Order: sequence, then C-alpha cells, then structure tokens
Amino acid sequence: MATTAPKRSAPAAPKLLPWSGDDEADRLIATDPNALLIGFVLDQQITVQQAFLGPLIIRQRLGTLDPNALARMESERVAAAFAKPPAVHRYPRSMAERVQRLCAVLSEKYSGDASAIWRDVADAAELRRRLTELPGFGAQKVTSVVSVLAKQFGIRPRGWESAIASHPTLADVTTPEELAAYQTAKRAHKAELRAQGLLPRRQARRR
Repeated sequence: MATTAPKRSAPAAPKLLPWSGDDEADRLIATDPNALLIGFVLDQQITVQQAFLGPLIIRQRLGTLDPNALARMESERVAAAFAKPPAVHRYPRSMAERVQRLCAVLSEKYSGDASAIWRDVADAAELRRRLTELPGFGAQKVTSVVSVLAKQFGIRPRGWESAIASHPTLADVTTPEELAAYQTAKRAHKAELRAQGLLPRRQARRR
C-alpha cells in the first residue's frame, strides 16, 4: 500500500531573530516587516550584526520606521542620522539614500506595509519578482529573503521549495551559535570565490 510523505508544517512566526546581538533589535526585525527589509538593504559590506541593528538605530534617531514618513523626510536629515557615531553603515550617505528609495517604493506600491509584498502572493515566482523590484535587492539577496520568509515565518507560496537557497543562509540561523557558524562559513566561501577569481578582491563603493 502506497504511503504519502508527511507535509512539512509551517513554523510559527518567531518572536525574535538572533542576528544583531541586541534583543530589542532582534525583536524589531522579527515583528516589523519594514525593519526586516531595511536590515536586508543594510546587509552589505558590514557585519550581519551591524546591518540588523541598523533598523533600531534608525528608529531611535528618526523616531519612526514608517516608510511613508521616511520616504518624505528630508534627505539631509536621514543622511545625518545614518552618519552620527556610531554610524548605521560604513557608507552612511549612500545607504541612507538607498533606504529612502526602498521606503518610497514601499509607500507608493504597498501603502507603507512591506508585508503586503508577500501577503496573498500567488506563487514564489511572483514573490521573487516583487522583491527584485526593490532598490538594493539583487538575485542573491532576494533568494535569502524568500528563504527567511519560508523557513522562519512559514510564508510558503506555491513553488517555494525551488525558490529558496540550497546553501546555508540567515534563514537557517536561529541561535547566536548558528550565526557564528554561518558567518565563518560565509567568509570561507567568499575567500574561495576570490581565490578562483569569481569575486573581486576589493569592491569600491560610493560613500
């Protein structure tokens, strides 16, 4: 008699994501979809911890993470908040601009609610398309976000299994120890790619 494989149950949404080393910041990125996407935008050429601490610092300095408000805010005010020591990012001005561009898209297309990107989405291909339209979201980052949504939040539109990463990502990090192991593996992987000439040894970025 044929048997069917048991269905994988979707996990409950986490109360925190242990990525920043700060409990308040970890709760924020787990409970505020806008904070989560801002953290992913910042996750470039800085540590994971600094990137996902960023949304909390931005909220503390500017008083909000509402994309509607941030998109309309004076760019110099946002840039100053990013640059104030300790800086939100190693390239505060360019990343302040990118976060504001992200917020503008979230405001214009999703009424300032990042969760509308994946709420009731038809399938994983549509989810990937929507994420790819966001400033600062290339193919690799989109795959990471889709993986996090599926594994950490149980957001699994049709076709999600083939849309998530086949290698370890932040989606697999649920403890500080797993984060340390992930970062070690990521550094080793990048070093291997650079040795093979598949990554530049140094990438210049606009400050």
